[in-house]
Amino acid sequence: MEQQFEIRRSTPASRFGMVLFVITIAVLALAPWWAGRANMRLLGEIYSFMALACLWNLLAGYTGLVSVGQQAWVGFGGYALFALAMFLGVHPLLAIVIAGFAAAILALPIAPLLFRLNGAYFAIGTWVLAEVFRLSFAQVSTLGGGSGSSLPTSVITQMTKNRDLREMMIYWTGLALAVGTLLFVVLLLRSKIGLALTALRDSEIASDSLGISGQRTKLGVYVAVSGITAMIGAFIFLQKLRISPDAAFSVNDWTAYVIFIAVIGGIGTIEGPIIGTILFFLLRETLADLGTAYLVILGAVAIVIMLKAPKGIWGIFAEKTGLSLAPIRRHVVFHGR
Repeated sequence: MEQQFEIRRSTPASRFGMVLFVITIAVLALAPWWAGRANMRLLGEIYSFMALACLWNLLAGYTGLVSVGQQAWVGFGGYALFALAMFLGVHPLLAIVIAGFAAAILALPIAPLLFRLNGAYFAIGTWVLAEVFRLSFAQVSTLGGGSGSSLPTSVITQMTKNRDLREMMIYWTGLALAVGTLLFVVLLLRSKIGLALTALRDSEIASDSLGISGQRTKLGVYVAVSGITAMIGAFIFLQKLRISPDAAFSVNDWTAYVIFIAVIGGIGTIEGPIIGTILFFLLRETLADLGTAYLVILGAVAIVIMLKAPKGIWGIFAEKTGLSLAPIRRHVVFHGR
């Protein structure tokens, strides 16, 4: 009996996942007609954290770059939005895109300096970078200095004078950023660059012997992640309408919570950040009234997950069931004759 084989990437589970993804996006796109203004803002916040978690997971889970300073690019994006909209009269939605490109350009000379550091030193270096950004923007008096500033009414009404329509535009922007970020991560990991990242994560020395340029690959990913993170930061502070150095470069809000989401969901998986975001907001909405005890409970949950399920909730589920809603690996399927 001869056996033939073919290489497949999609599975019945992944095809189901694609259908579920499309239906979910369609339902969420119609949220302005079934969700109130407060719920739309909450959904926008959820989209922001999910996108940030996906990007951090791409750096740490697939590239091996554990950053604790992603708030640098969140804050930079927020301040870039304010500067572009207030001083140059750029439309706020266009300013989000420009902020992303500006961050990517700035990351080009910064990344090689950070890459001189390894492991924990790299993580500390990213935090130091964020602190340099925070202290620098705190000195810019035209943007409010240390106390921060709010978007003028003229900038807000530039989008549209109708408040309901403005809320819808901001909501759809958040949804587009979240979906775009997720698709970017999936398509990147399914490409040759994704294979290179996996090789670098497993063994940088072995990948170098195969002709994979570790520095160039990491540089491209870091620059892209920095740019998209800045776009998300710009969206976050467009939604808040106010910015300050402490809020923009908060390690607790934009890195600690994001790492928590990735850890409980599953580092090194596509689905992990999505599951982690849902669980994080369920915990937050349920326990927020407990004050400081809320943070203690979050920490306890993270410790338990790391000890009992190092691969995260989705990692354990996928290991037991073999399911993957967004497969990035190729599978060999044999056919008997």
